[in-house]
Amino acid sequence: MDVGDMGKPEHIPTSSRSGVKEKSLLLRLLDGSQAMRNLRHAAILATRPMTLGVRVAAFDQAGRLFLVRHTYMSGWYLPGGGVDPGETVAEGGQRELRGEGNLDALEPLRLVSVHFNRRALSRDHVLFMHCPLVRQMTPKVPDREIAESGFFAPDALPADMTQGTRRRIEELLNGAEPHPDW
Repeated sequence: MDVGDMGKPEHIPTSSRSGVKEKSLLLRLLDGSQAMRNLRHAAILATRPMTLGVRVAAFDQAGRLFLVRHTYMSGWYLPGGGVDPGETVAEGGQRELRGEGNLDALEPLRLVSVHFNRRALSRDHVLFMHCPLVRQMTPKVPDREIAESGFFAPDALPADMTQGTRRRIEELLNGAEPHPDW
C-alpha cells in the first residue's frame, strides 16, 4: 500500500448547520498534516510487525530513468511504495508504476537487491527492482501524492535526488555491490 493512499477516504462525512457542506475542523486540521502522517505511521506500527516496500528503476525506450517528486517529501525518488497484502512484490511494483507515473511495464520486473530503511519505521525493508522497458500511457498529471515526474537521462539526473535513490541507481548502472541500507 502506498503511504500516500492510506489517508484517502472514499467519502469524507460532512456537516453543516447552514446547509453548506464542509469538512469537520478535525479532518481539516489532520488532512495532509504532520499529525496525520504520524497517525498513519502509528497505525502501521500497531498492525504490522514489518513493512515491505518496493522501488523500481524503470527505463523508457530511450534509456531514460523515470523519477517522481512527492508532495509530502523533498527530493526525487524512484517510483514505489508499500507492498499490499495478497500481492507479490512484482505486482506491487507494477501497481506503483501505474499509480505514480501511468507506466506500463513492457518487460518483467527483476529483483536487484534488498535493503533496510533505518530512516523509516525501524522495521522497514525495501526491495529494489529493475524494469528495463516501460511505456508511459499518458503523462502523469500532478495530484495529492505526486507533485512532478519525468524521465531523465542517466547522465543528467536531478541534483536533489535522495541519497538512497542516487545510491541504488549508481549500484545498478555500475554493477557495484549493493549497500545493505536504503
